[in-house]
Amino acid sequence: MTKIPQSFTLYVVSTVLLCSVAYGLKDLGAPNWSCDASVMAKSKKVPTSAHSVRFADIKVIGALGDSLTAANGAGAPPGDPLAVILQYRGLAFQIGGDKSLDEHITVANVLRKFNPNLVGASKGIGSENVWEVAHLNMGVPGAESKDIIGQARALVNTMHSHSEINVKEDWKLVNIFIGANDICVYCEDPYFNSTAPHGKTTFENNIIAAVKILHDNLPRTIVSLTGMFNMRMLRKIDKKKYFCEGLHTFECDCESNQKFTDDDIQGVCFGYMDGEKDIQTTGLFDDKDDFTFVVQPFFNGILDPPYASPGVVDMTFFAPDCFHFSAYGHGNIGMHLWNTIVQPVGFKQTSVNLSDPTVGLHCPSTSCPFFPTTKNSKNCAAHFTLSELD
Repeated sequence: MTKIPQSFTLYVVSTVLLCSVAYGLKDLGAPNWSCDASVMAKSKKVPTSAHSVRFADIKVIGALGDSLTAANGAGAPPGDPLAVILQYRGLAFQIGGDKSLDEHITVANVLRKFNPNLVGASKGIGSENVWEVAHLNMGVPGAESKDIIGQARALVNTMHSHSEINVKEDWKLVNIFIGANDICVYCEDPYFNSTAPHGKTTFENNIIAAVKILHDNLPRTIVSLTGMFNMRMLRKIDKKKYFCEGLHTFECDCESNQKFTDDDIQGVCFGYMDGEKDIQTTGLFDDKDDFTFVVQPFFNGILDPPYASPGVVDMTFFAPDCFHFSAYGHGNIGMHLWNTIVQPVGFKQTSVNLSDPTVGLHCPSTSCPFFPTTKNSKNCAAHFTLSELD
């Protein structure tokens, strides 16, 4: 591939940014959001247990994933699918930090309300290997579950080498969202059809391998996995939209393969969801007190894309390729992800209404103001510690 001159790249990025501003792209923020002071406070003493971490105790945020984590096309002007090649990392729903929470909802922006000095939020447009843009957003376009293993190593290396991060002392939140590209090749690649020893799928084992790297090298870490979504809904987006259908032929082979039926797609996605839940319920990563793994399953039961009106897909939710999320889509997903994070394990929502942006952000529980984990969700009193206000 011919190397594109940096001056030309900067020209393209600048032009797209100017177009985005001119179009006044739709977004979703949470103006003036706040919670009770008792849940906004940090702990009186830095906790040593992952099950006693208040949201203000989290100092570092990172992310692993694919183009949805890299936020490809999130700031692309309407009708410009070429701009989807640009990675608008500052808008990514897990870790984007371009705007304030008033303007754009991301998990990082919400956490900055608790700790304004949060490290790791991605900013601007660029790739995962440019610190000034990606920071701790390791998502790579086209990544499959096997690729987050390398991303986990890169995240560990970056955290250990960066002067702003005290790996031993700082509490870290690592967000993972993966699986769409696994589905896109599933119908053609026997690798993804295989079942590994002990009944686990290749997909599940890839996630375990990535989290094991974090587990072994990052003390004081909470891993939050955004559950797989039902990619059957993409075919509802394509319906009578030949432009979208044509683009998806190149972006996702199996989504366009009619021999890979709607039921096939849905069945594989449900299998992936079960695998993710299995990692959590087996307690594989609850073997030491300063590390844990939690699944956020709000995508699991969603069968339909967002609608602007009955039967009419809300295309403002998507980038111009009808697949990736727009800035508004990222804000919407960021809202639902945060609201799932603050719910106790075992009582987390498994479906949300993507068509309703008025849900708003929820606050952590005043009775159990810690990041919900498998253990504190069962017995919060056993993990209760004082806040700086006590």
